[in-house]
Amino acid sequence: MFENNRRWARQRSESDPEYFKRLASGQKPEVLYIGCADSRVPANEIMGLDPGDVFVHRNIANLVVNTDSNAQSVIQYAVDVLKVRHVVVCGHYGCGGIQAAMRSEDLGQLNGWLREVRDVFRIHHDELMAIPDERERYRRLVQLNVEEQCVNVIKTSWVQRNYREHGFPTVHGWCFGLEDGLLEDLKVPFVDILEGIREIYHLD
Repeated sequence: MFENNRRWARQRSESDPEYFKRLASGQKPEVLYIGCADSRVPANEIMGLDPGDVFVHRNIANLVVNTDSNAQSVIQYAVDVLKVRHVVVCGHYGCGGIQAAMRSEDLGQLNGWLREVRDVFRIHHDELMAIPDERERYRRLVQLNVEEQCVNVIKTSWVQRNYREHGFPTVHGWCFGLEDGLLEDLKVPFVDILEGIREIYHLD
Protein backbone atom coordinates (compact mmCIF):
# COMPACT_ATOMS: atom_id res chain seq x y z
CA MET A 1 0.00 0.00 0.00
CA PHE A 2 2.88 2.38 0.68
CA GLU A 3 4.33 1.51 -2.71
CA ASN A 4 0.96 2.23 -4.31
CA ASN A 5 0.82 5.52 -2.43
CA ARG A 6 4.25 6.63 -3.63
CA ARG A 7 3.40 5.66 -7.18
CA TRP A 8 0.12 7.59 -7.00
CA ALA A 9 1.81 10.67 -5.50
CA ARG A 10 4.54 10.58 -8.14
CA GLN A 11 2.04 10.27 -10.99
CA ARG A 12 -0.04 13.14 -9.61
CA SER A 13 3.00 15.39 -9.28
CA GLU A 14 4.24 14.53 -12.75
CA SER A 15 0.90 15.27 -14.38
CA ASP A 16 0.24 18.40 -12.29
CA PRO A 17 3.21 19.89 -10.36
CA GLU A 18 0.89 22.20 -8.38
CA TYR A 19 -1.58 19.48 -7.39
CA PHE A 20 -0.48 18.88 -3.80
CA LYS A 21 0.15 22.58 -3.21
CA ARG A 22 -3.50 23.25 -4.06
CA LEU A 23 -4.66 20.26 -2.01
CA ALA A 24 -2.78 21.50 1.06
CA SER A 25 -4.16 25.05 0.74
CA GLY A 26 -7.69 24.04 1.84
CA GLN A 27 -10.89 22.38 0.74
CA LYS A 28 -14.00 23.78 -0.89
CA PRO A 29 -16.19 20.78 -1.72
CA GLU A 30 -19.69 21.44 -2.98
CA VAL A 31 -21.00 18.04 -1.90
CA LEU A 32 -21.36 16.20 1.40
CA TYR A 33 -21.66 12.47 0.70
CA ILE A 34 -23.17 10.23 3.38
CA GLY A 35 -22.71 6.62 2.39
CA CYS A 36 -22.26 3.07 3.57
CA ALA A 37 -18.92 1.87 4.98
CA ASP A 38 -18.97 -1.08 2.56
CA SER A 39 -15.51 -1.45 1.02
CA ARG A 40 -17.00 -1.88 -2.45
CA VAL A 41 -18.48 1.63 -2.55
CA PRO A 42 -15.64 4.21 -2.52
CA ALA A 43 -17.28 7.62 -2.59
CA ASN A 44 -14.84 9.57 -4.77
CA GLU A 45 -14.33 6.82 -7.29
CA ILE A 46 -17.97 6.02 -8.05
CA MET A 47 -18.58 9.73 -8.76
CA GLY A 48 -15.36 10.19 -10.71
CA LEU A 49 -14.15 12.90 -8.33
CA ASP A 50 -10.72 13.81 -6.98
CA PRO A 51 -9.60 14.40 -3.39
CA GLY A 52 -10.98 17.73 -2.24
CA ASP A 53 -14.12 17.50 -4.36
CA VAL A 54 -16.43 15.82 -1.84
CA PHE A 55 -16.72 15.76 1.96
CA VAL A 56 -17.44 12.20 3.08
CA HIS A 57 -19.10 10.47 6.01
CA ARG A 58 -19.63 6.69 5.99
CA ASN A 59 -21.13 4.16 8.37
CA ILE A 60 -22.97 0.85 8.25
CA ALA A 61 -26.14 1.24 6.13
CA ASN A 62 -25.62 5.00 5.54
CA LEU A 63 -27.60 6.08 8.58
CA VAL A 64 -28.21 9.61 9.86
CA VAL A 65 -29.03 9.11 13.53
CA ASN A 66 -30.03 12.03 15.72
CA THR A 67 -27.92 10.77 18.66
CA ASP A 68 -24.84 10.03 16.51
CA SER A 69 -22.58 12.99 17.31
CA ASN A 70 -20.15 11.90 14.60
CA ALA A 71 -22.68 12.16 11.77
CA GLN A 72 -24.30 15.28 13.20
CA SER A 73 -20.92 17.02 13.57
CA VAL A 74 -20.02 16.16 9.98
CA ILE A 75 -23.31 17.58 8.70
CA GLN A 76 -22.97 20.78 10.71
CA TYR A 77 -19.36 21.33 9.64
CA ALA A 78 -20.16 20.64 6.00
CA VAL A 79 -23.17 22.94 5.98
CA ASP A 80 -22.10 25.74 8.33
CA VAL A 81 -18.36 25.92 7.63
CA LEU A 82 -17.72 24.39 4.21
CA LYS A 83 -21.00 25.73 2.84
CA VAL A 84 -21.68 22.67 0.70
CA ARG A 85 -24.48 23.15 -1.81
CA HIS A 86 -25.60 19.53 -1.88
CA VAL A 87 -25.97 16.72 0.64
CA VAL A 88 -26.17 13.24 -0.87
CA VAL A 89 -27.31 10.18 1.06
CA CYS A 90 -26.21 7.17 -0.98
CA GLY A 91 -27.21 3.59 -0.27
CA HIS A 92 -26.27 0.57 -2.33
CA TYR A 93 -28.05 -2.55 -3.46
CA GLY A 94 -26.73 -5.69 -1.80
CA CYS A 95 -26.09 -3.84 1.47
CA GLY A 96 -25.32 -6.32 4.24
CA GLY A 97 -26.63 -3.98 6.92
CA ILE A 98 -30.02 -3.74 5.24
CA GLN A 99 -30.21 -7.50 4.79
CA ALA A 100 -29.25 -8.10 8.42
CA ALA A 101 -31.91 -5.65 9.63
CA MET A 102 -34.61 -7.57 7.77
CA ARG A 103 -33.81 -10.75 9.69
CA SER A 104 -35.48 -11.22 13.06
CA GLU A 105 -32.48 -12.33 15.06
CA ASP A 106 -30.06 -11.13 17.74
CA LEU A 107 -27.10 -9.37 16.11
CA GLY A 108 -25.28 -8.39 19.28
CA GLN A 109 -23.65 -4.95 19.14
CA LEU A 110 -25.33 -4.26 15.82
CA ASN A 111 -28.83 -4.47 17.34
CA GLY A 112 -28.93 -0.85 18.46
CA TRP A 113 -27.47 0.52 15.26
CA LEU A 114 -29.62 -1.52 12.90
CA ARG A 115 -32.75 -0.72 14.87
CA GLU A 116 -32.81 2.45 12.78
CA VAL A 117 -33.21 0.33 9.65
CA ARG A 118 -35.71 -1.94 11.35
CA ASP A 119 -37.75 1.17 12.16
CA VAL A 120 -37.80 1.99 8.45
CA PHE A 121 -38.92 -1.59 7.80
CA ARG A 122 -41.68 -1.21 10.41
CA ILE A 123 -42.91 2.10 8.99
CA HIS A 124 -43.10 0.66 5.46
CA HIS A 125 -44.01 -2.90 6.48
CA ASP A 126 -47.14 -3.25 4.39
CA GLU A 127 -45.49 -2.03 1.19
CA LEU A 128 -42.44 -4.23 1.69
CA MET A 129 -44.30 -7.41 2.57
CA ALA A 130 -46.50 -6.95 -0.50
CA ILE A 131 -43.37 -7.55 -2.62
CA PRO A 132 -43.23 -11.34 -3.16
CA ASP A 133 -39.66 -11.51 -4.43
CA GLU A 134 -37.21 -11.35 -1.50
CA ARG A 135 -34.43 -9.76 -3.55
CA GLU A 136 -36.72 -7.00 -4.77
CA ARG A 137 -37.95 -6.50 -1.19
CA TYR A 138 -34.33 -5.94 -0.08
CA ARG A 139 -33.76 -3.49 -2.92
CA ARG A 140 -36.87 -1.55 -2.01
CA LEU A 141 -35.79 -1.31 1.64
CA VAL A 142 -32.45 0.07 0.48
CA GLN A 143 -34.34 2.82 -1.32
CA LEU A 144 -36.73 3.51 1.55
CA ASN A 145 -33.84 3.66 4.00
CA VAL A 146 -32.10 6.27 1.83
CA GLU A 147 -35.30 8.32 1.69
CA GLU A 148 -35.77 8.19 5.47
CA GLN A 149 -32.14 9.20 6.07
CA CYS A 150 -32.65 12.14 3.73
CA VAL A 151 -35.57 13.16 5.95
CA ASN A 152 -33.27 12.90 8.97
CA VAL A 153 -30.79 15.25 7.29
CA ILE A 154 -33.55 17.73 6.49
CA LYS A 155 -34.68 17.68 10.13
CA THR A 156 -31.40 19.25 11.26
CA SER A 157 -31.40 22.92 12.16
CA TRP A 158 -28.22 23.55 10.13
CA VAL A 159 -29.78 22.41 6.89
CA GLN A 160 -33.03 24.27 7.56
CA ARG A 161 -31.30 27.52 8.52
CA ASN A 162 -28.80 27.54 5.68
CA TYR A 163 -31.44 26.72 3.12
CA ARG A 164 -33.60 29.59 4.39
CA GLU A 165 -30.69 32.04 4.40
CA HIS A 166 -28.78 30.95 1.29
CA GLY A 167 -31.06 28.68 -0.76
CA PHE A 168 -28.79 25.68 -0.20
CA PRO A 169 -27.95 22.92 0.55
CA THR A 170 -30.41 20.67 -1.16
CA VAL A 171 -30.63 17.02 -0.12
CA HIS A 172 -30.53 14.13 -2.59
CA GLY A 173 -31.07 10.38 -2.27
CA TRP A 174 -29.08 8.02 -4.46
CA CYS A 175 -28.51 4.28 -4.78
CA PHE A 176 -25.43 2.57 -6.19
CA GLY A 177 -25.61 -0.70 -8.08
CA LEU A 178 -22.80 -3.14 -7.36
CA GLU A 179 -23.87 -5.17 -10.39
CA ASP A 180 -23.31 -2.39 -12.93
CA GLY A 181 -21.47 0.40 -11.10
CA LEU A 182 -24.20 2.93 -11.84
CA LEU A 183 -25.73 5.56 -9.57
CA GLU A 184 -29.50 5.98 -9.45
CA ASP A 185 -31.18 9.23 -8.42
CA LEU A 186 -34.24 8.45 -6.30
CA LYS A 187 -35.50 11.99 -6.92
CA VAL A 188 -36.26 12.64 -3.26
CA PRO A 189 -38.63 15.68 -3.18
CA PHE A 190 -36.45 17.87 -0.97
CA VAL A 191 -38.61 21.02 -0.95
CA ASP A 192 -41.83 19.09 -0.34
CA ILE A 193 -40.25 17.18 2.55
CA LEU A 194 -38.82 20.37 4.03
CA GLU A 195 -42.17 22.12 3.92
CA GLY A 196 -43.96 19.06 5.25
CA ILE A 197 -41.83 18.57 8.34
CA ARG A 198 -41.26 22.18 9.38
CA GLU A 199 -44.43 22.26 11.48
CA ILE A 200 -42.81 19.76 13.87
CA TYR A 201 -39.08 20.01 13.12
CA HIS A 202 -38.91 23.77 12.51
CA LEU A 203 -35.59 24.39 14.23
CA ASP A 204 -34.11 27.37 12.42
